[in-house]
Amino acid sequence: MINQNRLQNVQQQLQQNNVAAMALVPGPNMLYISGMHTHLSERPIVMLIPAEGEPGIVIPTLEAPKAQAAGIPADLIFNWGDDEGYMGAFQAACQTFGLAGKTIAVEKLYMRMLEWDMMEEFAAGLKREYADPILNSLRLVKDEDEVKHLKKAIEIAEQAMHQLLPQIKIGMTEKQIAGMLSQLMIEGGSEGNPFGPIVSSGPNAASPHAVPTDRPIQAGELMIIDWGAIVHDYPSDITRTFAIGEISDELKNIYDVVSAANSAGINVVSPQNSCSDVDEAARHTITAAGYGEYFIHRTGHGLGLEVHEEPSMITGNQTMLKEGMTFTIEPGIYIPGVAGVRIEDDILVQSNGHLVLTAFPKRLITIQS
Repeated sequence: MINQNRLQNVQQQLQQNNVAAMALVPGPNMLYISGMHTHLSERPIVMLIPAEGEPGIVIPTLEAPKAQAAGIPADLIFNWGDDEGYMGAFQAACQTFGLAGKTIAVEKLYMRMLEWDMMEEFAAGLKREYADPILNSLRLVKDEDEVKHLKKAIEIAEQAMHQLLPQIKIGMTEKQIAGMLSQLMIEGGSEGNPFGPIVSSGPNAASPHAVPTDRPIQAGELMIIDWGAIVHDYPSDITRTFAIGEISDELKNIYDVVSAANSAGINVVSPQNSCSDVDEAARHTITAAGYGEYFIHRTGHGLGLEVHEEPSMITGNQTMLKEGMTFTIEPGIYIPGVAGVRIEDDILVQSNGHLVLTAFPKRLITIQS
């Protein structure tokens, strides 16, 4: 069902920016406004939100019941069948909303040439603005329901990890461990995998976005597991690093440095500080320990309907933290050919500071068997 508060906020922003309408294609922003689960495919779907009045949608007939359930008026559902094609539906929508010569806002990351060309075809002189500043600003601060869903997704993911650890044996492959974890999360209530779990061990862990392989985990090395569950479309995103048997003092030291950086980043989270402050605090800790060149990504990212969204915890981003923001803090050290360590928590900004939503232990856990 269309979220009326979010719709009104979008329309208010369109009016303030002198933009006639916003065009959304399937993805997180359409879901955020309408509650509709659709996907990008060869069959185009475009939701049109005018600065005033009811929204409409161009949508295949086979998907039209979703638009009806969302509360879009029947005369503003421009449905089309495979036999007739979508050109007529686009023409009717553009004429109904009077888009010719108007400025509309589109999503920089999602709008395709397919949909844009169709709108240009039937709305002469159509002008384009980007919708992302409007949508990002609205989605930055989460409401109570969004936070509730995120907390549940964290709970499911962490419970699955508690169940998984006793089952991990030296000699298992990264793929085996990732598959077991995915299954445990589904059994625990996750709606799916927001991303494939990352299980990377030994030298493979030196790649932050490694893909699980057939490599067996071996004693004397570290293993990164990055995983998350999803509840009502909201994903969790957690990373812990584990020791496989006895590890060297150097690897223990690297772990301790990353743990300290994780704490340093978390400690500065409050509405008095910026995204840059978070990154600088974590990065300074790692750099001071002599591993600065091995911290090769930002400290964190926003977490909401998307696993990666605004805001970005990176030096130079002066966006001030606001109550209700949710994001990750995940510093890491990655030494090519040797090992990697990452520790990631999910954070909620509160009026007086912050709340760490993730509770899985951050002490170095050793897998012995």
